[in-house]
Amino acid sequence: MGRSGQSHILAIGGGSFRQTERHGFIEASPLLRYALDLTGQDRPRLGLLATATGDDADWLLKMYGAFRDWDVEVSHLTVFPMPNVADPREWILSQDAIYVSGGSVANLAALWRLHGLDDAFAEAWRAGVVLSGQSAGALCWHVGGNTDSFGPELRVWADGLGLLPYSCGVHYDSDPQRRELLHGSVASGELPGGYAADEGVGLHYVGTEFIQAVSVSPKGYAYRVEHDGAGGVKELRIEPRLLTA
Repeated sequence: MGRSGQSHILAIGGGSFRQTERHGFIEASPLLRYALDLTGQDRPRLGLLATATGDDADWLLKMYGAFRDWDVEVSHLTVFPMPNVADPREWILSQDAIYVSGGSVANLAALWRLHGLDDAFAEAWRAGVVLSGQSAGALCWHVGGNTDSFGPELRVWADGLGLLPYSCGVHYDSDPQRRELLHGSVASGELPGGYAADEGVGLHYVGTEFIQAVSVSPKGYAYRVEHDGAGGVKELRIEPRLLTA
């Protein structure tokens, strides 16, 4: 199948980066080391996308800086004011791993479809490019979840790329609205059953199968949320594998 021989997605609930003691600088957490290790490459090519922030240049610069001491070849893809590469599909397929930042998942999905990136990511995933991201960058690979893309009050969103046939919950322990809304939307059938991640926790899928959760937080958990067959939901807490630096 290509690079890693399998299709991997790491959907991160939060905690991809950490603030450093140097003001304005961030560092990549072990969650991103885990994603890069899935490529099987000694010096992986990592593609960054900040579509969900409107291709914010400051955030892209910070992400580049976060990998300055890593043995990784970093590049990025923007769509504002036009794609920064001649062939976005070719660029996506040339990467070993992709990282998608948080922000507005609704805007991200609309722009990706407008530029044909949804099909390119599906092709890359099947070819063994490791797909990863946080918050919006985690939700996008699923059927949907809940989002603040439309305002401070969370809404159900079911317009994801659907590579993974599940709903997804992010920031699960830091935003009390999120658990309640995910439970309600799974109970009502607006969203399929799925998985959720606390801050510092990543959901690792091989193909469409959930394999394990990994965490940089000793207090973080993942969760399986599914319909209970009686108009409600049942939630199973999943103990993640703790990653060290």
